[in-house]
Amino acid sequence: MTTARRARYLAAEALRCLRPREDRRGEETEAQRQEAAWSRTPGESRDGTQDRYVEPEMALPTIPSSWPTRNRLLERQIVNHREQEARFRQQWDTNSRYFRDFSVWSSKQAQWSSRKCYQQSMQAYEEQKLREEKKKSLTERQRRLCKLLAEEKSQFAEELKQKRLDLALRESDVRERSAKLKSARELERKMVAEQLLYEHWKKSDPRFRQIESDLHKKHVIDTWETQLSERKQQETANKEEQRRFENQYEIARREALERMKQEEEKRHLEGRQQAEALLQQMEELKLKEMEATKLKKEQENLLKQQWELGLLEEKRKNMEEYRKKAELGRFLRHQYNAQLNRRAQQIQEELEADKRILLALLEKEDEDQRRDSARRERAAADAAWMKQVIEDQLEIEKARGAELQVLYREEAKQMWEKREAEWEKERQARDRLMKEVLTERQHQLKEKIELNRRAQEEALKYREHLIRGLEEAREETRRERAEEADLKTARKRELEAQVAERYLQDQKELEQQRKEDEEAWLADQLAEKLVQKEAHLMTKRGYQSKPYGRPKIAWN
Repeated sequence: MTTARRARYLAAEALRCLRPREDRRGEETEAQRQEAAWSRTPGESRDGTQDRYVEPEMALPTIPSSWPTRNRLLERQIVNHREQEARFRQQWDTNSRYFRDFSVWSSKQAQWSSRKCYQQSMQAYEEQKLREEKKKSLTERQRRLCKLLAEEKSQFAEELKQKRLDLALRESDVRERSAKLKSARELERKMVAEQLLYEHWKKSDPRFRQIESDLHKKHVIDTWETQLSERKQQETANKEEQRRFENQYEIARREALERMKQEEEKRHLEGRQQAEALLQQMEELKLKEMEATKLKKEQENLLKQQWELGLLEEKRKNMEEYRKKAELGRFLRHQYNAQLNRRAQQIQEELEADKRILLALLEKEDEDQRRDSARRERAAADAAWMKQVIEDQLEIEKARGAELQVLYREEAKQMWEKREAEWEKERQARDRLMKEVLTERQHQLKEKIELNRRAQEEALKYREHLIRGLEEAREETRRERAEEADLKTARKRELEAQVAERYLQDQKELEQQRKEDEEAWLADQLAEKLVQKEAHLMTKRGYQSKPYGRPKIAWN
């Protein structure tokens, strides 16, 4: 028995053992039916009825002697078959139990070795560790709090003890302080009394009054000159302050204008830089759009090439089917010489078709030669070599066709068989090579399509990035312009407010100075008038002595 027959036999036995019990019961019934057919009498039919020619009842002794042995053999076969079924059923139960246990074990093993189980165990471990750390920190905190409480209690006891000691010292200090205050008050009373006595004596002495009057006159005269000089100095200082303020205001205004001019130039420079950056981004966006269009056209070209390749493969398959059908017809007609010629012509046509396919592939390879890698160059070299092989075979077939014109029928038959074998080998080799070339070309087209798709995706992402950058730049420029306008307006208002405030402050200071000067001048004029009036009255009255009583002593 060969390997294939043995395998089919084992498969049939396995299927028979795995079939349901009803099918096996049907087999047992069929076996019993055959046994009954072997053991039934010659006059009995298969359905249990009597045939037309029934032998007499005395034919019973003619039952063959091998019937009991055959019956026992059938019973033994049935018993063996049932034992085999029981063994298969037990083996099946054992295998199913093993696979069920193994599936449970593998699921538990996968669950225990999974990332989720590991994370749960680590999370439980971390939670337990965190609880232990919290418990430890709570114990440490309780210990520190107990220590602080004990220290505070001891410190409070020390403070109470110190307070008790300070209370006695405070009473003695209060007594000493009251005595010192009493003595200081008495000393102050004595000094006040002496000062009052001295002032009274000074006022009652006419010499001091005369001296005071002379000093007052001299003071008034000196005050006039001092006031005039101070007024001139004040006017000069005011003018200088006004000029300095005007200079500072002018300097501040110029600095503010210069700063605003520099900020304006800086803003214009930043605007030009942003405009240049935006123009560059727009140029890049245009280039990316052109590149996307180019990639899209290239993808369409690649899809077209892939479709043409599919058409070429379909054409080769159709030619192969046509060749098989034509070959079958030629075998039926047995026209060897004509068949040989037609076969040679067909081989030449196939070679011409393969040559056209390879020429088309070479043209496609020449178009993509600048972008092809080493593998594509190798594929092109393989296609060129295949083209050379096909051209050589085409020349050989033409030479063979010329030789076939002079062969006889028998020689043509032998030559046909020989050439058919050679043609079959060459066709298989040529089909294999063409399949490799077409497969390589198909692989190249798929790679090009994939690279083109990735390039389009990258170009689309970069284009979206550029568009977002442009939108953000426009938004940033608009926001900066708005902020700059607000800042410029606020700065202008602030400068105007500062100038107005400084002007009002200067005006207020000038007005205050003018009022003070007028009040001082009026006071001086009034004092001068009073002095002149008092001197006139004193001159008119003459000298009058003043009565002096007993000096009084200041007592508290």
